Amino acid sequence: MSFVNRMLASVGIGAAKVDTILDKDTYSPGETITGTIKIVGGNADQKIDHINLYVMTEFYREVNDKKVRDTAAIEKTTVGSSLDVKGGSSQEIPFSLQLPYHTPYTLGRTPVWIKTGLDVQMAVDPTDNDQIRVQPDTGTASIFNAIEQLGFRLRKATCEAAPRFMRRRLPFLQEFEYVPASGAYRGKLDELEVIFVPQTNSIELLMEIDKRGKGLFGMLEEAMDLDERKVRLSFTRAELQDLSGVKAKIEGTLRQYS
Repeated sequence: MSFVNRMLASVGIGAAKVDTILDKDTYSPGETITGTIKIVGGNADQKIDHINLYVMTEFYREVNDKKVRDTAAIEKTTVGSSLDVKGGSSQEIPFSLQLPYHTPYTLGRTPVWIKTGLDVQMAVDPTDNDQIRVQPDTGTASIFNAIEQLGFRLRKATCEAAPRFMRRRLPFLQEFEYVPASGAYRGKLDELEVIFVPQTNSIELLMEIDKRGKGLFGMLEEAMDLDERKVRLSFTRAELQDLSGVKAKIEGTLRQYS
């Protein structure tokens, strides 16, 4: 290969390209993602140090009193290394990757995608992005179903920068904001905010219950943010299989603080 071709490839012109083909596009946290990484050589031979896969998402953080959008890698894994790619050649590499339990759900406007990156020596690194849908598994779905059966409607789902003391794995938390649309809590609560903290064998639920203020004292409570009640609930994976039990546990907490 000519010197010119090698120079052009180093700045991304006529360089190797990568295309990741997923076996499907919908997953639940904890499920294994499988697929094939296809690498097509460009006009020059290139050496790839590593092939990396990332699970990516977006979150919002506050900078100078303004919300800005940022990206975060939820997981990174290396699926290949020290690979020689001949100009004009084609290679396919199968892979598997477990979707972490703390992956956010693609509800609202929360995107999740698989990013494939080729670490090429002294050159622009080729990348490929493939969006996926992340939905709750049957157990976690029972929490969403229970909240909806209690008369709440999902208004917003976003990933927000987490307080420092809660940044265990990731710099953000996914927050679900509900409003009472019908049922016993319409007129009693302004909103219900929910955060999931998933573990391998359980899920912790952080709930902020915003009680509607009534009368002068209620107005003072709202003005001083005293109407917000922050509570924690924990569900084992076994408990999540019983929708009626999940609903009763959430309802008991709402009754206590509404």
